Amino acid sequence: MMNNKSGKIIEAGSHVLVVGLGKTGLSAVTFLQGLGVHVSVSESQPLAKLDPGMVSALSRQDVFLEAGGHSEKLFTSVDRIMVSPGIPLTIPALVAARKQGITIFGDMALTPYFLQAPMAAITGTNGKSTVTTLLGDLLLASGKNPFVGGNIGTPLTDFFMSSQDAESVVLEVSSYQLDTSGDFRPDVAVLLNITPDHLDRYESYDAYADSKFRIFAKQSRQDAAVLNLDDAEIMARLPARFNARTFFFGTDLGGRPGATIRDGKVLLNLQQGTADEIYDLADTALSLPPNTQNAMAAIIAARLMGCRADKVVAGLHSFRPLAHRIDLIAEIDGIRFYDDSKATNVGAVYAALSAMERPVVLIAGGREKGSDYRLIHELVRRKVKAVVVIGEARARMLAEFGPLTRVSSAGSMVEAVGMAKELADAGDDVLLSPACASFDMFNSYAHRGDVFAQAVLGLTNRTAAPINN
Repeated sequence: MMNNKSGKIIEAGSHVLVVGLGKTGLSAVTFLQGLGVHVSVSESQPLAKLDPGMVSALSRQDVFLEAGGHSEKLFTSVDRIMVSPGIPLTIPALVAARKQGITIFGDMALTPYFLQAPMAAITGTNGKSTVTTLLGDLLLASGKNPFVGGNIGTPLTDFFMSSQDAESVVLEVSSYQLDTSGDFRPDVAVLLNITPDHLDRYESYDAYADSKFRIFAKQSRQDAAVLNLDDAEIMARLPARFNARTFFFGTDLGGRPGATIRDGKVLLNLQQGTADEIYDLADTALSLPPNTQNAMAAIIAARLMGCRADKVVAGLHSFRPLAHRIDLIAEIDGIRFYDDSKATNVGAVYAALSAMERPVVLIAGGREKGSDYRLIHELVRRKVKAVVVIGEARARMLAEFGPLTRVSSAGSMVEAVGMAKELADAGDDVLLSPACASFDMFNSYAHRGDVFAQAVLGLTNRTAAPINN
């Protein structure tokens, strides 16, 4: 059932262009057609490289498909443009459409008109998926039947087309989605951290940081904002007046409402004059940084969304971390091998190295994203006994880390794992934490992590089949 509360953003009979043909784009086409909208699609990839099933689906739906580029003629001839998150807003066709006053929106801009349940939204450079999934688990443990999606899982427009029988909604929201979020207004909005990322897409770090703060832009005093008190970038940009009620998580709240951690226990106080609620993270998968911070944020959001404290405790104990986030793959000859392939930016590597308690041999590299590696220089100097670099970033990383520690270069993940094993001693950790995108050598960060895990397990069986990477 689709319940258009106002109909102002999309009108039946209008012409809407969907930019980007992926899972999200195809879902958007079906959703828009259900509203009686005339739909066209523009995709930068040539027709030969597109999924034949998706192309056939568009043909059956009588949808015009422009493939192999974006034409200003098409973009300036429509009434509205719906962009997928991965589409840069700076492409010439979108710039031309904007100059003509054509509204450009993304899936988050639809929530005020089509979403029926209370909503929590999570953004930040790192930890979004973990906190989104954890909050969903806490709501589920509390019997609130959540829909969990947005930047992960099921496209939001698929949910709009469903019966929407969820009692609550949890959305992971990227900076790209916030750039086109319109009147998006979460009941609970969480900002986890801001560190340099996607600087290949944003004109400056300030522009990237500003996009994160858009998650709070339309909130009112009925809503809640949850922020990381220990993140200097967040606190430096915090407005003097906030529309929403504010809650914080960090090491010293200084009398502010929110959550802190002492001796492995989260202390929560959302209202002055009340006793702390205590959530013991021992014997959970959340007992070490950065998951202690993730747990604090999720606990605050869960309680603000109406979860009972005892059900939150149950959800914390049943939670299992997502893959490729400081996953222990194996211990071989006293050396632990960790897969942190999801660390596609420097901030994530900073968090991973901060959590390591033993000497580290770091495997890093891939496709660069305009990152500033100086953020991790001191940690590399103190904690990393050697770095093995891979991918397109090898030359720059050799120059960056060469003065700080021993650096070696590998041509494949299999070679990198073998070199790391030789460089490590019993009592050390080998950590894959790339600080880069994966697309120079792999299909995704998950593929990269899987190849790493296979290579590690292959160390114990030299007759294992070769790995293609």
